[in-house]
Amino acid sequence: MKIALCVKQVPDTTNIRWTENNTMQREGVESVINPYDIYAAELALSIAEKLKDAEITAFTMGPNQAQDMLRKLISIGVDNGVLISDRKFAGADTYATGKTIAAAIKKVLPDFDLIICGQFAVDGDTAQTGPSIAGNLGVPQVTYVKSFEKADNKSIVLKRELDDGIETVKVKYPALICVLQDTFEPRRPMINGIKLASKVDIPVLTLEDLGLSDAQVGLKGSPTYVSRAYRNQSKHNSQKYELSVGESVDLLRDKVKEYGCGECVMGASVAQEEGKDA
Repeated sequence: MKIALCVKQVPDTTNIRWTENNTMQREGVESVINPYDIYAAELALSIAEKLKDAEITAFTMGPNQAQDMLRKLISIGVDNGVLISDRKFAGADTYATGKTIAAAIKKVLPDFDLIICGQFAVDGDTAQTGPSIAGNLGVPQVTYVKSFEKADNKSIVLKRELDDGIETVKVKYPALICVLQDTFEPRRPMINGIKLASKVDIPVLTLEDLGLSDAQVGLKGSPTYVSRAYRNQSKHNSQKYELSVGESVDLLRDKVKEYGCGECVMGASVAQEEGKDA
């Protein structure tokens, strides 16, 4: 069984920079693996352990520094990594990204059985890339997956977590699934895994390798236009001050006095006394 694991490096939220096109700058910026993709990797590894003969290949689109993330995944048990990287891919929205990753999977794993993605990317939160990959490859998709119940070489039974309850779904291969975060602690690399990952060759696919045109990828292939991008600077007091309990109560009292609420002021005084007792 062949599994394609789609992962993404996202910028550290404290170090976001914007390009002249109002897209996120990724090259040279400290990045981490998208949290949802960590659980996608865990699900892929759990399925591989169940089926024994499964092979997992991780795909990511980004700058050369994304190779480090692929090596970390290999160190915890992923078999192979593929970097999709070309300056012409820069500025891609979810539509162009889905098309590009789908082309890479088709080239490297034309006979794939299962594609596993994280449900969201925390730098965009659109949940569109996974379904876009499925659409480009013409395979069914199952989103909001929390876990799997059983799997064999023909199909997989999944648990979906929805707003109104839990749903059990069986889907035949080939298919794509998008995974939610879970509550368990993801596995950590062992020393032997780290040594192995350091020696693995990570192939790099460029635009020429994928057989796509300039007009289909990157900024040119993206119908989404970002008119403005900025970091929201909240004026909320919680971001302006680091206050003790007593200082917080004093601040609250001053604020409620502005509204002439005597009962609120009395409540604030009681809260202050309780805070002192504690």
